[in-house]
Amino acid sequence: MLENNNNSSYTRCYVAIGSNLADPVAQAQEAIVALQTLIQSHLVAVSSLYASKPMGPQEQPDYINAVACIDTCLAPLALLDALQHIENEQGRVRKEHWGARTLDLDILLYGDDIMSTPRLTVPHYGMKEREFVLYPLAEIAPQLQLPCGQALSTLLEGCPRNDLAIYQNIE
Repeated sequence: MLENNNNSSYTRCYVAIGSNLADPVAQAQEAIVALQTLIQSHLVAVSSLYASKPMGPQEQPDYINAVACIDTCLAPLALLDALQHIENEQGRVRKEHWGARTLDLDILLYGDDIMSTPRLTVPHYGMKEREFVLYPLAEIAPQLQLPCGQALSTLLEGCPRNDLAIYQNIE
């Protein structure tokens, strides 16, 4: 699922995909299809689907996670709006912080931008410690450098897998 896009008006972004309700594998696959049709954007790559333990309350189902790489002309908040629209279309209800969810789409990186607004922080505030983000991200961008200059490979060295396992390869 690789596409070559040399248009300099596009920004390379990475989006985390997570689900643990209402057939999480299907939710992740539907989200990937939605990302393929995202306006003013091109899906570049998608990691395998990974199974992970919940980060928050443990009395919820395990998660299915992935990371997608997209090139987009959308501004950061417009991309966030588009991703939240996809979440809502797939039945996302925001009840509990770190609670179970049908779909969670988080902007991990937006080019080399560093920003913090009431609605959006990039790089994503928790990405450096989360195995379910770092390992799928490394699968599709092993040489990645974060905007702070830190290498993804260095972050992986200090990040235990915590039973993270590939659930399904994306074709």
